[in-house]
Amino acid sequence: MFNEIYLPQLENYNTRFNVFYGGAGSGKSHFVFQKMILKYLKCENRKCLVVRKTQNSLKDSCFSLIKQILSDWKLYDQCKINKTDLTIELPNGSNFIFKGLDDSERLKSINGIDDIIVEECTEIDDFSFDQLCLRLRSKKPYNQVHVMFNPIDKSNWVYKRWFANGYNKKNTIVLHTTYKNNKFLPKEYIDNLLEMEKNNHAYYNIYALGEFATLDKLVYTNWKVDTFDYHTILKEVKYSKAIFSLDFGFTNDPTAFVCSVIDKVNKKIWIFDEFQEKGLLNDEIAAKIIQMGFRKEVIVCDSAEPKSIEELKRNGLDRVKGAVKGKDSIINGINLLQQYEIIVNAKCTYIIEELKNYTWAKDKSTGEYKNVPIDQYNHGLDALRYGISTEIGTKDNKLKTYDLRKLGL
Repeated sequence: MFNEIYLPQLENYNTRFNVFYGGAGSGKSHFVFQKMILKYLKCENRKCLVVRKTQNSLKDSCFSLIKQILSDWKLYDQCKINKTDLTIELPNGSNFIFKGLDDSERLKSINGIDDIIVEECTEIDDFSFDQLCLRLRSKKPYNQVHVMFNPIDKSNWVYKRWFANGYNKKNTIVLHTTYKNNKFLPKEYIDNLLEMEKNNHAYYNIYALGEFATLDKLVYTNWKVDTFDYHTILKEVKYSKAIFSLDFGFTNDPTAFVCSVIDKVNKKIWIFDEFQEKGLLNDEIAAKIIQMGFRKEVIVCDSAEPKSIEELKRNGLDRVKGAVKGKDSIINGINLLQQYEIIVNAKCTYIIEELKNYTWAKDKSTGEYKNVPIDQYNHGLDALRYGISTEIGTKDNKLKTYDLRKLGL
């Protein structure tokens, strides 16, 4: 039922701050909720506040996870579960209350909190965390704060709080875990992580091993220049597909058009043609693409400009469409492209220049690189990101999806 690495913490009710961090698939969130359910079954009439940055993110994560554990333990039918207010009352009267920090007024009205769980602690700021902790003033014993997160960059406040200069071991435990500590993971999930190790070692260190790795200065290091004929690739590579994508510009930034071929099975992308030019009107953009011979192709454009997309259609590009974008689409798209080997035709000088110069932003106060790219040298790369992300789909921007609740995540 439990992963062995967590067992020493299962009945540890003494440390006030309990920090569980590490890589994806480590089972840290699953364990924390297992521990707290067990604690609350032993202690009557306690109240635990479960927090994330937004209310909407709780229902499909923490709330669903606790319900799954209660079901696994044959306790679900004995509990009072309010799916509207997101509350769970155990048979002995102890409660779990789920609130997002964006629901501040309702959060202030909750009294008598005995414990706090903060999921994805890196999403909130240190001031919000401290304000939460000040609410933990119950007279009942064993008050605890549990936090869980996957490390991002060293500029985040959690690094400064618990890692940069150590932490108070009298009232805090810090436990680092990875997928290697989770015996419930299927082989397919582990194989995906190991494939990431080969394709993007820096990202593997952060995502899979859960390290506060200092990111390489360049956003993309997984590319090379070569000469090739894309017709040959489309003919000889079994699962290859051509992708055409466009990033709009005008006065300050160029319009960027990128032609690529993707092999999703072998994780390769070939960039075979392009153009970049400032001052182009939409009819001129359409004319250039038609002149290049790509009039009949599906072209993925920046969805932020629906008027421009419609004008391209009226000028002969019948199959243009907006890119699929979701939350954190830039970082998710970068993470996706980093998992592929990118081969650039030597004639594509614009995107080669961008690959040589597209870098991560640096925190001026710490000198550490942040998980935010500088908005320069990225016009063709943005177009490429639109096309590839839309082709694969937003759900595939991460690793293969499983029922995480059943895998101990």
